[in-house]
Amino acid sequence: MSRVTVRRRVVRVRTDPPDGVSVSRREDVLAAEEPLEIRVGGRRLAVTMRTPGHDIELATGYLVAEGVVGGAADVATAQVCAGTPGEPNMYNVVDVRLAAGVPGPSASLERNVLTTSACGLCGRTSIDAVRTRSAFEVRDDDVRVAPDLLVTFPDRLRATQAVFEKTGGLHAAGLFDAATGELLVVREDVGRHNAVDKVVGWALTSGRLPLRGTVLMVSGRASFELTQKAYTAGIPVLAAVSAPSSLAVELAEDVGVTLVGFLRGGSMVVYAGEQRVLDDAGDPSHDGADARVHVHDNPPDPSSAAPPERTPRTGAAA
Repeated sequence: MSRVTVRRRVVRVRTDPPDGVSVSRREDVLAAEEPLEIRVGGRRLAVTMRTPGHDIELATGYLVAEGVVGGAADVATAQVCAGTPGEPNMYNVVDVRLAAGVPGPSASLERNVLTTSACGLCGRTSIDAVRTRSAFEVRDDDVRVAPDLLVTFPDRLRATQAVFEKTGGLHAAGLFDAATGELLVVREDVGRHNAVDKVVGWALTSGRLPLRGTVLMVSGRASFELTQKAYTAGIPVLAAVSAPSSLAVELAEDVGVTLVGFLRGGSMVVYAGEQRVLDDAGDPSHDGADARVHVHDNPPDPSSAAPPERTPRTGAAA
């Protein structure tokens, strides 16, 4: 059994007329969720609830977002720790050792608060505490992304979500080349912030930071934390299929990230950094683009934007 998914017996209840209520018992596939302890130099920094897999990427990507490291040269080693003697190794601890001369995380970052798969940095109490200074500048990244290319990203991201197809229970983050539309990497996780950390960690271990000229596409909403993670990785464009939060928009405007929400079908709403999607005249940046682009000063009513229809999962036993 893969640790990415878990099989459980479930009871399915249908109320479809004309047969009334029917009950069936079957085996279903669930997305796995386990704790991961992230250590720096043997000292615990955080514990996050995640879907197992790409854990070293998750840990190093997390350290980028926290401003601890800015590239592969800052990391001496990153490894999964051995389990307790006499007990099976559950591979739930990653220890990152920093390169010589790289300062360790500040005391303010060291916390024993559980980071859940739902909300990320639940232990933080103020915006100032989370607004990490990035090692990279994105405001001067003059990349442009054509609207008619951008609107293809959600479906292309969805098509790669193999575990979501089985479980219906994972978020995804994909990194695209803004100019060519090439999909560079996709990661899935029960936590949207973990999926992004895994993408950033992949970039760090591949020597690709900063991620200039790219678009980070996420399968859910765009939160303050995801905007910060894009910023600290040098990603100039963050796009989401759902709405951003007010703080996400505020941060994007402050640091120069282009923030796109409600990227569905043939339309989108640009909340910040519209110059990367629109040309100087306010038209789409690609001649002939037929995508509908709304700027953030007149966004659609979120209650009227119905989410895409979701098809039944195909991986569960009938």
